[in-house]
Amino acid sequence: MNFAPLPTVDVASVPADALVLDVREDDEWTAGHVEGAMHVPMSDFVARFGEVTEAVAAGRRAYVMCRVGGRSAQVTQYLVQQGIDAVNVEGGMLAWQGAGRPMVTDGGAAAVVL
Repeated sequence: MNFAPLPTVDVASVPADALVLDVREDDEWTAGHVEGAMHVPMSDFVARFGEVTEAVAAGRRAYVMCRVGGRSAQVTQYLVQQGIDAVNVEGGMLAWQGAGRPMVTDGGAAAVVL
């Protein structure tokens, strides 16, 4: 089987108004995430796939993110196979934090990457 290279972007290339799809688990999300991101843990992904297809229905690109890029690469591969415009965010939330991109928590505490 021949696989196309996985579409990937660095954190600096993610637009401020992008649809960020965070596939980390709940405890990671709670500690800190991209404001306005859509949270669908990889463990729930297949069950919640309809929510993702709705979010990208208007032809929006999904910028898929996890902690460092492993889980998001798997999810990106799956989305691309379903014909969805998705890219893996290289380096994930650690790179996002390292680049000084803004992060939030739902409770207002200081955001960190677990």
